Amino acid sequence: MGRKKIESVADLPGVGEKTAEKLKDAGYVDLMAIAAASPLELGDAASVGEATAAKAIASARKTLKLGFETAAAVLERRKQVGRITTSSKNLDKLLGGGVETGSVTEFHGSFGSSKTQVAHQLAVNVQLPVEQGGLDGACLYIDTESTFRPERIKQLADGLGLDQEEVLNNVYTARAYNSNHQCILIEKAYELIKEKNIKLIIVDSVTSAFRSDYVGRGTLAGRQQKLNRHLHKIQRLADVYNVAVYITNQVMANPAILFGDPTRPIGGHILGHFSTYRIYVRHSKGETRVARMVDSPNLPEGECVFTVTADGIRDPPEK
Repeated sequence: MGRKKIESVADLPGVGEKTAEKLKDAGYVDLMAIAAASPLELGDAASVGEATAAKAIASARKTLKLGFETAAAVLERRKQVGRITTSSKNLDKLLGGGVETGSVTEFHGSFGSSKTQVAHQLAVNVQLPVEQGGLDGACLYIDTESTFRPERIKQLADGLGLDQEEVLNNVYTARAYNSNHQCILIEKAYELIKEKNIKLIIVDSVTSAFRSDYVGRGTLAGRQQKLNRHLHKIQRLADVYNVAVYITNQVMANPAILFGDPTRPIGGHILGHFSTYRIYVRHSKGETRVARMVDSPNLPEGECVFTVTADGIRDPPEK
């Protein structure tokens, strides 16, 4: 009698239908999600021992044939990467063509720098056809600062000539009231991605709840550990489902800097190393904003200018 072919989570050794249901509820809905997990977190999610969890993970990885591959194979797979336009050609160029799937794009800046405006624009633009710079998909929007405005979504839809109600019905939003709630919402995202054809996840802002829940230097280590786990779950969503992730981040003033811009992003090295593309955005004159590429694995440092109008994110008018 041949060994049972592994086609789903329930087929993994040590995982039956009941355990598979627990894993699904925790966000481990397919073999790739299992393969990307650690024995400790999988064991906690399914209430099984670490040895059993490790065996299931090993089987999932073997089934998916995970391992080393050539750079040529990676390049071929990179052809599956999609991009979402920001509605500004200048900003798209800075980002290498738009906000990329399978990656995390972080915009940080002070209040009024239009991080949330870009978030709203992307929530609409992801619904555009691929040939128009979208991904024909829906958006998951986690709001931690009570700044999400459906009225703005309607304005932006009008600016692109889209049906307001249809656009609104393709943005799934939730208000995160604290860092624990925020972590739970990311776990629930696993359920919605395939069910609702989610192609973009927005967290605005990713650090706000952690910053307010953990006050004082004595809590810094605990905050950073929890933030690190949270960020890795977000990254796994991008990796496993090839969705785009856009996060905003707050900044704080560094009093040690006497000349130049004293602002620096919250989250320390953990968030700095986590973001694939890191953009610093600041307010300029009137509707004008300046975006600067701070970090990227493949794009050069640079700056661009864009504007925020009633119709949305646009390029400044040519003089």
